[in-house]
Amino acid sequence: MAKAKIGTIDEIVKKYIDVTPGRSAYYASGVAAPKEDWEQKTVSAAKSYKAAVSAADIEKRFAGGAKKAGTAKWQRKAKDVGTTRYGPGVMAAEADFRVGFDPFVPVIAAVELTERQPRGTDTNWNRSKEVGAALHKKKLALIGAGA
Repeated sequence: MAKAKIGTIDEIVKKYIDVTPGRSAYYASGVAAPKEDWEQKTVSAAKSYKAAVSAADIEKRFAGGAKKAGTAKWQRKAKDVGTTRYGPGVMAAEADFRVGFDPFVPVIAAVELTERQPRGTDTNWNRSKEVGAALHKKKLALIGAGA
């Protein structure tokens, strides 16, 4: 029986770093003209998603992945990649933000808040709950989950 042939990790990483960034045009064309419709495939995967997130050991898998990556990796990637993408990402999301948040503006405006009380009272915390409950009801209605 023959063994699989594979380069060293250094060779593999070098090729990845040298070649992959030049493939951004393939990425862009794949997004523009995907072989399958993203929405249709994602919706049809709802049962698989539920099974995956309901797996008996999902908490262990989730925690294990977080521990394996660790805070240091998260910070490094967030700083090195996220910082430069944050501003352009916000700018690219302007229309989506407007469309996504617009239905909630009148909901917030329509909430009848209880009278504000002295700082730290439960009544003031309840004001936040009043807004949150109205927003949650609207969100469920928008996604067709009932309210």
